[in-house]
Amino acid sequence: MADEELFFGADDEPVKDEAEGSAVEDAAASDKASAEGSEKENAKAEEAPSEEKTEVKEEAKADDQSSELEARYMSLYAEYDNYRRRTQKEKDNLYADAVASVTKEFLTLIDNLDRATEGAKKADETSLDKVIQGMELVGRQAQDTLSKIGVEEIPAERGTKFDPNLHDAMMHVDDEELGEQEIAMVFAKGYKYKDRVIRHAQVQVAN
Repeated sequence: MADEELFFGADDEPVKDEAEGSAVEDAAASDKASAEGSEKENAKAEEAPSEEKTEVKEEAKADDQSSELEARYMSLYAEYDNYRRRTQKEKDNLYADAVASVTKEFLTLIDNLDRATEGAKKADETSLDKVIQGMELVGRQAQDTLSKIGVEEIPAERGTKFDPNLHDAMMHVDDEELGEQEIAMVFAKGYKYKDRVIRHAQVQVAN
């Protein structure tokens, strides 16, 4: 046994070499990863200013669009306000013209009515017929004036069929001479302008 020699041969050396090789590879991989991380950080650092510039440009563009929309809105609002003022003025003028035109037609009628009233105050029994004739003349003139401005009297004689669109039934009465829902008496004449009723005829309806 004393003469035996111990050999640490090839089996030990390869194991040691393999461990050292693995450590070297790990160190190299770590260095590579660190280098790649640094490169990525550098790339991000380079990209950051570019992204900030893009955001600034987009914000500036959005501000320009907002200013343009605001300017267009103010322009449209000013145009609408001018249109509203102009149309309101036109309506006022049309109304004033209509009032003036109708009033002008009735001025002569008012003058004649005043004359008839003064004549009635001075009338005696012998001139009473003339006063009545004068009042009748004024009445006919009033009807003519209404016709000139397009106002028509609503038909409502005794025996006319009652129409709720044109007549206003003030009361009912039984009358054998008349049919059902026929006008028996007229309390106040009605008038219309074209298809628009100004005042319904106030009537008494039979049966």
